Amino acid sequence: MISSKIMCRMIEMKVAVSSPDEFVAPYLYDALGDALVEIPPKVLEVESEMMLDAILHPCTTLIHFNSAAPDSDRDDRSSLLALREAAKPILNAANRHQGLHLILVGSLRVHPQATPDEPFYSGGTRLAPRDVAAEGNVWVEDSALEHATSERPVSIIRASNVQGSLISGGDGHGLLHAFARDSIFGWVSVPGSQENKFPKDFLHVRDLVESILAVMQSPPPPREAIAVGTGRGVNLNDVAQIFKESKTSTIYTNIFAEFSMLEVEFYKNGEGALKNRNISS
Repeated sequence: MISSKIMCRMIEMKVAVSSPDEFVAPYLYDALGDALVEIPPKVLEVESEMMLDAILHPCTTLIHFNSAAPDSDRDDRSSLLALREAAKPILNAANRHQGLHLILVGSLRVHPQATPDEPFYSGGTRLAPRDVAAEGNVWVEDSALEHATSERPVSIIRASNVQGSLISGGDGHGLLHAFARDSIFGWVSVPGSQENKFPKDFLHVRDLVESILAVMQSPPPPREAIAVGTGRGVNLNDVAQIFKESKTSTIYTNIFAEFSMLEVEFYKNGEGALKNRNISS
């Protein structure tokens, strides 16, 4: 739930959003309501500074989804170039506007895989992109942070594995829903990769939106990088075992509510407490 305090402040704001995805952005649009100012993709494609500046003129915040397309090959250089090209008009526009708070929403894939011996998202966590697309994420982040000032603050939000259902209904999004679908047939397919030995952290989409709104209300002086998640990782094989042992029909119907019944420590319902961990930028 969005607090009434945040809602009151948002009434006085205009928030521009660019390069929206199909999963998180609809929830953000719903939360922003009348404060939302959508940036049409065509404006970015033609790189019209005049049109973009006119759209941003009444805005106090600009949120850019710094993420690769779902169908892109994250290990192909084209994904890196696509991220850079999508961000350039936004970065240039942010530099032209005084009093505009730029928020980049990205992924924790810019950090190395956490291990059981290391805390999640500690202040000492270094940047180490896990794939080519993550290198593109870092390029965009660095470009934005380099030009951050007290008049043009920049916030970087890096989310863990975001889970939930599409706001329009239908199938769920993320590994947990994939496990739930598999479990109906009595087995769970864990992605075959060396990553299985590393812990994963899961975040509900509504908690991510809440964190974006919270950052929006408190611009940094002048830059910050924030990791969003529970800070408690779990092995994917252990997660799969939970689904195998659960009542599949119930967990598939209401996956996140059921988690609290299963006493899964690494996750709270989407309305639960949000934990932010700061990372030095």
